[in-house]
Amino acid sequence: MTEYVVTNGKVYTETGVLDKGYVKISDGKISEVGHGDYQGDLEVVDAQGQYVLPGFIDIHIHGGYGQDAMDASFDGLKHLAESLLSEGTTSFLATTMTQSVENIDRALENIVEYKAVQDKENAAEIAGVHLEGPFISEHKVGAQNPKYVQRPSVDAIEHFQEKADGNIKVITFAPEVEGAKEVLEKLSDQIIFSMGHTVATFDEVNEAVEHGAKHVTHLYNAGTPFEHRAPGQFGAAWTNDGIHTELIADGIHSHPASVKIAYTMKGNKRFYLITDAMRAKGMSDGEYDLGGQNVIVKGSEARLESGALAGSILKMNDGLRNMLTFTGASLEEMWRVTSLNQAIALGLDNHKGSIKEGKDADLVLLDQDMHVKTTIKNGQVHNY
Repeated sequence: MTEYVVTNGKVYTETGVLDKGYVKISDGKISEVGHGDYQGDLEVVDAQGQYVLPGFIDIHIHGGYGQDAMDASFDGLKHLAESLLSEGTTSFLATTMTQSVENIDRALENIVEYKAVQDKENAAEIAGVHLEGPFISEHKVGAQNPKYVQRPSVDAIEHFQEKADGNIKVITFAPEVEGAKEVLEKLSDQIIFSMGHTVATFDEVNEAVEHGAKHVTHLYNAGTPFEHRAPGQFGAAWTNDGIHTELIADGIHSHPASVKIAYTMKGNKRFYLITDAMRAKGMSDGEYDLGGQNVIVKGSEARLESGALAGSILKMNDGLRNMLTFTGASLEEMWRVTSLNQAIALGLDNHKGSIKEGKDADLVLLDQDMHVKTTIKNGQVHNY
C-alpha cells in the first residue's frame, strides 16, 4: 500500500480536531489531511471512529519486552523497537544508565550500528540517545549503580558523543556537582542537559537554567522535594518557564495529584510523558536485571531488592490514559505531551510529532480506552 487513506477517524492536529477526518498517505508521508468523507478511489483504512494521533515519541526508555539498551545487543534493540509499535511508540531515544565507561561505550556503539540499518517501516525508530548518568549525584542514585558515578567533563562527554557518532540528544546530570557548570557553558547548545538524580537546591537549579540546562528528568523522582522554605528542584521545575519536564505517569512513581500539579504548572507545551521503562515491560512478573542489579517485578511495580523503584513497566498508551484520568484534561489538549513537544525539543518537528502534510506517516489509532488498535510507521500499517 504505497498510497491509501485513513478515513472515518477523529483526527488530532496542531490546529484542532477533525471530528470526522481523513489522512491521505503517499509513499510513507502524509500527503493530505481533510475533513469529512474521503471522496476518491484510493484504498481506505477505516478508523471506525477511533482517535487518530501522531505516533508517540518516548525520550526516556531503557528497554522493554525482555531487552535493555545496556545489553549492547543488535537483535535486542531490534526486538525492542519492533515491540514498541504495539503501544503506539514510533520513535524513541535509546536510554543508557550509570555503568562503567566500557559498558556505556559498548551500548552506544551497538545503538549506532543498529540505527544505521534500522527498519523504519516495521519498528519504532531510534532518533538518538538519552545518556542517563553517569554524571549524577551519588546522593540520589535511585536505581543507578553508585559504583560508576563520575563527575562531568567536556572530555568525558565528547568521548561518549564520539562513540555515539553524534547521536546523544539528552544527558541527565546533576547540576550541582563539580564540572557541571563548565560542561553546560561548552555543550548546552549541542545537547539537551536534563537535571536529574540530583540534590540541587532551588537556586542551583535555576542557576543551571541560566547556563543552558533545559529539562528535568522524571520529575518527583531522584530530586530535591518541595518545602515551603526550600522549594527544591520540584519547585524550580514548577515555576521556571525555562524548564521543560519529563514525568512517568504510572500512578506509582508519583501520586495522581502530583501529576496533576505538575501538568497544571507546566501546561501542555513544557511537559513530556515518558515511560522510563526497563526490560520487564511487556513481560510477566518475576526477577529481572537492571544495570547489573536485581529487580523484582510484581504487578505494575519494578523495585530493587532494597525496595527502591527501578524504572517502570509503563507503556506509552497507558501513560496517556493515566494523564487524562489524573488531570481531567481533554485529549485535544493532552496529545502533544506524547509527541509534538518531544519532536520540537529534538529538532524533529519538520517531519515528526504531528499530523500535517509533508510529515512522516507515523500515526497511532486508539479506541476510547486508549488501547492501540493500529500503528502506522512510515506508512506501513500494523494492526493489534
